[in-house]
Amino acid sequence: MKRNWRAWRWNACSRCPDAGLAALVSLHSCSPAMRHAAWLLVLVFAVPGAAAPISVHTERHGERFDVQAAAEIDADLSDAWTVLTDYDRLAQFIPGMLDSRVVSREGTSVIVEQRGEARLLFLKFPMQIRLAVLEYPPHRIESQLISGNFKQMHGIYHVDQLESGLRLRYEGSFTPDFAIPLLVGTLMVRNLVEARFRAMVLEIESTRRRAAPASP
Repeated sequence: MKRNWRAWRWNACSRCPDAGLAALVSLHSCSPAMRHAAWLLVLVFAVPGAAAPISVHTERHGERFDVQAAAEIDADLSDAWTVLTDYDRLAQFIPGMLDSRVVSREGTSVIVEQRGEARLLFLKFPMQIRLAVLEYPPHRIESQLISGNFKQMHGIYHVDQLESGLRLRYEGSFTPDFAIPLLVGTLMVRNLVEARFRAMVLEIESTRRRAAPASP
């Protein structure tokens, strides 16, 4: 079906000012600069596919963002647990994470420091946090902000065994201590969460393939 691309415009309504790519509609009423910015957003936030389908949901409530992500993975609980708790190696495969290290560990209680950044077109938002992590092997990991440039941050990873493979779920909320643009804030956060969760899924799948016995 042939689409009338001229009928698309930027719809920034007051009830959902940063509703995501669905807001990129009806460009004919916008200036050339706005049309160019809209297509830049499409290109910047396009995220390549992963082997496992991923669902991501993001909501904004004032300054706070609530996020959820889930995927079913062809892997074992031990594969997921190995990747999720390898805090010193997260920066090697998580997009935008520049450094991650364990500060201390007492049994299943861990203090982790992380440093990274999020990008939006030509803007850069630095992130530096210290987290208190509680492990409940092999099904749950909870993290709570101790300090950093966020007002609050809390997240939980759930790992559920299925008949074949597992389901990985993440749910969390955070309030940045820096300004995020209202118009595209939820879109930026959604794509940041999707990119990082997707990278985690891919790493778990890769760990499973490396652990699988070679075919004779």
